[in-house]
Amino acid sequence: MNELTLEWQEGRQKRMANIRDGQPSKNPGTVRIGRDPVKCDLVISDLTVSGLHVEILFDSSTYTFVLRNLRDTNPPTVDGRQVIHGEIPLTQGSTIYLGQVYLTVLAVSLEPPINPIQQTIILPVKQTNPPIARQTNPPIATSTNPPIPNLASYGLECP
Repeated sequence: MNELTLEWQEGRQKRMANIRDGQPSKNPGTVRIGRDPVKCDLVISDLTVSGLHVEILFDSSTYTFVLRNLRDTNPPTVDGRQVIHGEIPLTQGSTIYLGQVYLTVLAVSLEPPINPIQQTIILPVKQTNPPIARQTNPPIATSTNPPIPNLASYGLECP
């Protein structure tokens, strides 16, 4: 299972969260982070965090977890770079600022990609010998009239 572990300080309490590829969420395929519990899967109550701030998702084409900004007026900073548009990959040790909240990617666990099932194509067998001709019997003539008995050789004859 592909999994990313986040850690951050909220007030005086250290918090952690695991984000898994394909986990149930309010927006399928992503985990949304922000202050609003109605819109977000991971809620951070600090007032410098936007109601709906960012989302993290697993990009199967690049085989990485990425962060996407959802708020132009309060963009996140990842590894010292502001993310205004697009996505940025997350790796173990990445640092994320949402407002004044500092998050760290503690771990990224990726399963090796599954090789697609190779299909076997079965081709018809090519004949090397000519096919054996079937022997056909000539058609039998049929008549719709009932057979006439041969009277000359059957029974008694009168003088």
